[in-house]
Amino acid sequence: MLSARSLFQEILDNDDSFRLFCSIAASGESQGGWENGRIAALVPESQSELAPKIARHGADEDKHGRIFHALLRKRGLEPVPVPPDTDYTMRLERGGIGLAHDKLRRDEPLTVQDVVTYLAHSRVTEQRASEQMALLTKHFAGHADIGRAVRMISADEDNHLAYCHEELLRFAEAGHGAVIERVLRECARAEIRVYRDVSLAVMDHMGRILGWSGAKAAVLRAGIHGVHAYERLGGWRRMVSLVMPQRRDALGGPEPAAEPAV
Repeated sequence: MLSARSLFQEILDNDDSFRLFCSIAASGESQGGWENGRIAALVPESQSELAPKIARHGADEDKHGRIFHALLRKRGLEPVPVPPDTDYTMRLERGGIGLAHDKLRRDEPLTVQDVVTYLAHSRVTEQRASEQMALLTKHFAGHADIGRAVRMISADEDNHLAYCHEELLRFAEAGHGAVIERVLRECARAEIRVYRDVSLAVMDHMGRILGWSGAKAAVLRAGIHGVHAYERLGGWRRMVSLVMPQRRDALGGPEPAAEPAV
């Protein structure tokens, strides 16, 4: 029976598909680490208290990239180039979602509006990341090879999402509510399109590696389009709501120790 668990198990069991999966994941995490690092360095003076939290977010993303590379090394595998059509982070950036990389490469302070845009973009993408890692944790938390990594990354993504909720609510109270609502909606509607397109591309590459039949590939494509239809018709709203998280100041305090071996 085709299920999320059986699908990922198939990817996990094959060296070539696992190598592509980890390479895509590591690349996205590393890009996120760079973006957050640059934003932390460029926050305006009026928001300087956010800089350590943004830097912590970036450090977590860099850590996740190292974890995926460690999973490859554990199986004696090398990363492979990431196909451009599977690059979620870059496709979002090219679509004008979040802060442009050209802006982040300049040594010019960001504006408060830029910080709000960054947080709104992160609130949407961290929702996706948190849900994906929760799914992997549900099925593979006890897996001998990847369980520890999955649990660690999932906990971090939950913290990132909590931090975005809390900081956006703070900005809303300071009078930025209308802008936050607009940017969240724009980001969410764009993200669900990019997620659909990237999912289709990833499944296409995996199908060629694993030799999926035309019927199996068609079922998976239909499932991806079904998810997009649900999200387009209203599922996107879960990505734009703001609720004070149970865990406050999720990215405050000292940076955790280096990740243990996977």
